[in-house]
Amino acid sequence: MMPDLGKYAEAVLSSYAVSIALLVVLVWMSLRRAKRVNKQLEDVESKVKRNG
Repeated sequence: MMPDLGKYAEAVLSSYAVSIALLVVLVWMSLRRAKRVNKQLEDVESKVKRNG
């Protein structure tokens, strides 16, 4: 199913690997930031409820 890449196989496959790794890192960073922002929002909302 994989096409014959000839002498460029290493370059193409390493480019795919780097691209996939960068996508994984970006998703991980986004999820981590979303969790942090959600926690901050919950903190602000609880302060507002307490202070009325």
